[in-house]
Amino acid sequence: MIFHEIYSVYYQTVAKILEEALDHPLKQDEICNIIEKYAFSESILSIESALREQKWQLLKSDGTTIFKNDPSMPLTTIQKRWLKSICQDPRIHLFQDDLKEIEFPEIEPLFTPNDFYIFDQYQDGDDYTDESYIRNFRMILDAIKNQYPLKITTYNHKGKKVSMKILPKYLEYSEKDDKFRVAGFGSRLGGTVNLGRIISCERTKTAENTELIHRIPPRKRRVIFELEDERNALERVLLHFAHFPKKAEKIEQNRYHIMVDYDKDDETEMVIRILSFGPMIKVVQPEHFINLIKERLRKQKSWER
Repeated sequence: MIFHEIYSVYYQTVAKILEEALDHPLKQDEICNIIEKYAFSESILSIESALREQKWQLLKSDGTTIFKNDPSMPLTTIQKRWLKSICQDPRIHLFQDDLKEIEFPEIEPLFTPNDFYIFDQYQDGDDYTDESYIRNFRMILDAIKNQYPLKITTYNHKGKKVSMKILPKYLEYSEKDDKFRVAGFGSRLGGTVNLGRIISCERTKTAENTELIHRIPPRKRRVIFELEDERNALERVLLHFAHFPKKAEKIEQNRYHIMVDYDKDDETEMVIRILSFGPMIKVVQPEHFINLIKERLRKQKSWER
């Protein structure tokens, strides 16, 4: 059963009232305020009177409750199946160690990793089971939450070890690359680092006489293309680029002019995404992006030989 009446707004609202009653005796106006906040406006007519007149024998006349502990809602079968499904994702171990309490051996998952086939994802994604990777991920996540700088030792593009100080702002995940990266305020070496390149990560302090961590401005880029709206292409494109700033204009029947803004670090992914729509998309600006499209098509052609 997906839905049960105990998860309705009446049950949720009464649970809130009982939680407050465990803390202190409730007056009538307090009960009404809780009902107004969590239920429908007309619910005061039924909930408040049912509690006050002891039709629901949950509150005593002095405003206290017969309960000794906070009311809790059991997980539904659908919730258990969902939890079991996401626990099969290796990325869950970046956030949680022991998952035995939510394994639910008697429950079938809603889906498994084998139910998904990502046809355009690179095969060299991050190793989410690596202990060093997990440790670094959690250190970065804690630094983001508590806003303290980190000293990160990583490999650069030439394979050499370099160290930098960075004040993490947020983590990004690329489904195309299957990799995480951290972005924030950084040294002259940059403010965006792929987690898979990180060798070590530790908390640090910035001395007053050192070059203070400064913000690396985002390297914004824009691609402009024309779209032929065949086979519902417009809807698919807008959905595909939903998390990018964009603007679409109709220029003629079934033809659209679309601008999409992105970060330079996402340029390769952007090229792949646009190519996935085939002849329905024609890039018109900028020139360097058109050249990237041509170069990738030449490489694909050479691989066919």
